[in-house]
Amino acid sequence: MSQRILITGGTGFIGRALCKELLAKGHSLTVYSRQKPEVVTAVCGAVEATADLNLLKAHVGFDVVFNLAGEGIADKRWSDARKQALLDSRVAVTQTLVNVIRTWRNLPGVLISGSAVGYYGDQGERLVTEDTPPHPEFTHKLCADWEQAALSLEADAVRTCLSRTGVVVGKGGGFLQRMVLPFKLGLGGRLGSGRQYMPWVHRDDVVACLIWMMESEQAEGPYNVVSPAPVTNAEFTRTLAEVLHRPALFPAPAPVLKAVLGEMAGLLLTGQNAVPARLQAEGFTFRYPNLKPALRESVSR
Repeated sequence: MSQRILITGGTGFIGRALCKELLAKGHSLTVYSRQKPEVVTAVCGAVEATADLNLLKAHVGFDVVFNLAGEGIADKRWSDARKQALLDSRVAVTQTLVNVIRTWRNLPGVLISGSAVGYYGDQGERLVTEDTPPHPEFTHKLCADWEQAALSLEADAVRTCLSRTGVVVGKGGGFLQRMVLPFKLGLGGRLGSGRQYMPWVHRDDVVACLIWMMESEQAEGPYNVVSPAPVTNAEFTRTLAEVLHRPALFPAPAPVLKAVLGEMAGLLLTGQNAVPARLQAEGFTFRYPNLKPALRESVSR
């Protein structure tokens, strides 16, 4: 049955793929984006675009809301101003969204809100499920505040799901796009010791997870949206080099990354051995459970 769906962050790497799948299923989409309407439709397809959530106050309502808005966490060095911008683009936007939703004539059946495995902070080699206590640091605060803003809608009896997403691979964007060129030039290698875990996931599986959350009425709360086969950074970079038929001979030492990136270097030098415990327990099946096929598809022409 066709549903009316609102998506924030619909022009992003995950959002535009989600729009394509939802349109193919016959749903009607409205996309919140700061981009011009013609850019939104060019990227997302036959959707209605809005640049101001407040224009949706007193709306008749949407059946489903996907909240994926947020500036790229690794796009710029983390100054105090940059940290505030990251918080505002997630937490403040989500708070505005929740306040707008509460003015609708009909509340949505479900809110599916973005988050990240950064919620757990640095976990070393420890296996990370949805029940793992977080390590307090900036990424945890960012994700925790983001999640709490979304979960406040549970007080209005709206089913709420949280997508704690890992490092997303796929064609045409994301962090992998930045890695491919150095590796193609033979300049790639592990980051730091390479022993830190990279909880990766293919974009097709992220989109399928989000739609599964929408369609599964029993789904609620946080889900680790990551592959069931996490790898270390050394394994990831070695596999990427193998897929590209290039060597991986030039590691980036931790002191250099810290000097160049400051606190943000922690994104690259620490990680989480995260697994999708709840998704697997509740019957979700991954299309790309293993890294090599996922990377091979992601870098293919």
